[in-house]
Parts: sequence; structure tokens; C-alpha cells
Amino acid sequence: MTFPDCGVGTSLPALDLPLDRTLIVATAIASQDFEDVHHDPGKAAERGTPDIFMSINSTNGFVDRYITDWTGPGARIARVALRLGVPNFPGDTMRLSGEVTDVTGAAVTVRVTGRNSRGVHVTADVVVVPAEGGDR
Repeated sequence: MTFPDCGVGTSLPALDLPLDRTLIVATAIASQDFEDVHHDPGKAAERGTPDIFMSINSTNGFVDRYITDWTGPGARIARVALRLGVPNFPGDTMRLSGEVTDVTGAAVTVRVTGRNSRGVHVTADVVVVPAEGGDR
């Protein structure tokens, strides 16, 4: 199986991720990010935020999931460069969207944006290439 044929400007289907307290805590722990602001509301408040918030490792994992849901098993992620914006708090829904920004040979670059009600949470450029033994 190969990942989708696409060209510059191809839009990926949006993915809405409802975020609750359990998901935020569990994904931080799963990525071994034990920073207190990701699981302790009191410590998060002491640091000036209204609640716990999603870790960068969790965000990176959701960006990866978004891309691999689109590509399927015929591709692998070769590079991810991301920048965080506004935090994701419990009760938010993060909407991931993507657009192909470059196709060079077999490599496809996708600009992924994750938004919540306060604005852009993450912007990422993700390069995907055919999995070993696969082709475009």
C-alpha cells in the first residue's frame, strides 16, 4: 500500500480531538513528561495558567498520528519541525488540518495546524517518505 497521491495544495481531512483531563495527563505520562503543569492543577495555577495543559510531546504525538492516519502504512515520517502557540487545556477540542506544501521526488511535506477556541496551538512541517519497500 502507498500513501495518497497528492500535489502541492492538497488538503488533508480535518481531525477533531476532544481533550479531557485524563487524556492530557495520560499522554504526558506515556511520553515520560512528568512536569507538574501537565497533571497538577494547583502547580499549573502557581505558574499562571488556569489549569493543566498538554505537553509538547503529546502534541507531537498527535501531529504524527494525524499524518500517519492520512498516509497509512505505506509511508514513514522522516522529519517533524513544530512550533507551539496557545495551550491546550481540558475541555478544549483541537482541530488538526493539513495541506501539502512541497513534493520533491518521493518526499511530501505537509503543513499541519492544530487550533482550539483560543487560536493556533501548533504549527508543524512534516516530511513523509515511502516506507522501506514501498513506493509512491
